[in-house]
Amino acid sequence: MLRNRRFRRTESLLRLFTETDVPARALVPAYFVVEGSGVRRELPENSGLWQLSCDTLREEAQRARDGGAEAIMLFAVPSEKGLARATEGSSLACQAVRACEGTGLVRMADVCLCSYTADGHCGLWREGHHGRPGGVDNDSTVEVLAEMAVALAASGAEVVAPSDMMDGRVAAIRAALERDGLGDTLVLSYAAKMASAMYGPFRHAADSAPQHGDRRGYQMNPANGREAMREMAADIAEGADMLMMKPALTNLDLIAAARARWDVPIVAYQVSGEYAMVAEAARAGRIDRQRAARETLVSIRRAGADLVVSYFAPDVWAGKLVL
Repeated sequence: MLRNRRFRRTESLLRLFTETDVPARALVPAYFVVEGSGVRRELPENSGLWQLSCDTLREEAQRARDGGAEAIMLFAVPSEKGLARATEGSSLACQAVRACEGTGLVRMADVCLCSYTADGHCGLWREGHHGRPGGVDNDSTVEVLAEMAVALAASGAEVVAPSDMMDGRVAAIRAALERDGLGDTLVLSYAAKMASAMYGPFRHAADSAPQHGDRRGYQMNPANGREAMREMAADIAEGADMLMMKPALTNLDLIAAARARWDVPIVAYQVSGEYAMVAEAARAGRIDRQRAARETLVSIRRAGADLVVSYFAPDVWAGKLVL
C-alpha cells in the first residue's frame, strides 16, 4: 500500500517536504500616495490599504526592504483631478517614485487614469452619438497612458504597470519608452483584469470609484477564460515583459494556464476584497487569520505566480504573519 501519510507524520517532516513556499521577496506591498506630509492612515479602516505621503512612504519602503521585500507597487491619489496631473514629471505619482529612490526596492508604478478623471473611469469618456451609448474612448486614452508611462519611467520607475485594459496600450507604451530612450523599463501588463466585485475598498482608498456606469466595457468578463488567454497573448506580442492577473483567487485557473503556456514572469494581485474576506472573517472569529492568509498566498504561488501583490505583505515584515 502506498502510504503518503508518512510524509505528514511529524511537524519536521511536514516542513521538510513542503513543495510551495511564499518568500518575502515574492510579496509586493501596494501603497496609495497622497499629498502633504506625515500622512499615514488606513482607509477604509481595518482594510489593510494605507494612504501615505511621500515622506512616510519612504519610511515604509525602508521597512519593507528590511523585511525582505524586493519591490513596491505605487498608486497616486491626487487631491485634484485632471489629466495633466497624470502626465507631468512633477505629478504626485512621479514624486512617489522619486521618494523611493535609493531604498533598494524595485519601483512598480501604476499606469491608469481612474484617480485623475472626474468621473473615475480608467480613460477618457465620450458621450454616445448616432444611437450608440457612451463609453471610454480607447485610442485617445492610450495616448495619455503612454505619456504617463514615460513620465514615470523618466522619474526612475523600473516597472510601469498599465492597469486600464485598453486595447493596444502595451504597444503604445513600449513605443513611447523606446522613443524617449527608456527602453530598459519593464512593462507589467494587467493582461487579465476582471470587472470584479472585489475592488470596493481599493476604490475608496484610491478615490477612483466610477461616478456613472461601470467598467464592464473595458475590464474583462470574469466568465471568459479563453478571451483572457487572447488578451495575454496580445500583450506579450506587443512587448509586455510580465503578465498580471487580477483578482488572484478567482483566477487561479488563468494563472496556471499562463504559467504552462509562457515563460514570462507571472504576477497575481490579491485584491482588497480578497484581503477583506479573510480579515473580516478572522475579526468575527470564524477563521484563523494567519493560517488563512498563508493558505491563500500559497495557493496563488502554487498556481504559478512568481510575485503576489498583497495587502498582507506588511504583516510579514511586522512579524504578524509567518509564512
